[in-house]
Amino acid sequence: MSHSVTIRHNFETAHRLPQLGGKCVNLHGHSWWCEIEVTAASIPDDVVVEFGAFKGKIRQWIDTYLDHGVMLGAADELVPALQSHQCKLYRFGAGDPSDAEKLSHELVWPTVENVAVLIGRVGSQVIGELDARVDVQVSQVNISETHVNSATWRPRGHN
Repeated sequence: MSHSVTIRHNFETAHRLPQLGGKCVNLHGHSWWCEIEVTAASIPDDVVVEFGAFKGKIRQWIDTYLDHGVMLGAADELVPALQSHQCKLYRFGAGDPSDAEKLSHELVWPTVENVAVLIGRVGSQVIGELDARVDVQVSQVNISETHVNSATWRPRGHN
């Protein structure tokens, strides 16, 4: 048996996917919605994780690094221009990552699939910061970039 809780958050962020071709080569924005499910094998303290603390830290990270900013692959030719204007920029796959960008290691472009992985890693980091029990873990992340397009990430073993 296991127990799960889910938090939701939304944010406004632009991205660009020049490697895909088509209309996504253009810089464009979305109203992103994320759902992060956290699971525990048991609930000895009657909770999986304390909602307020978990939700607060997830929202703070997203609002600080992604909301009203731009997500680009580090190799994107727009990176230097946005950096020169001190724009809020989150780089995927950066060779010289900031602490926050280290969570997107091995993720080269900000596809909806990779954003789901990123938010899963953020959730796992937050669980560690909260000193949660060992059996508490992120079990699923769903990211919607539009009302009709979404991606789901589950860590291995949660399929």
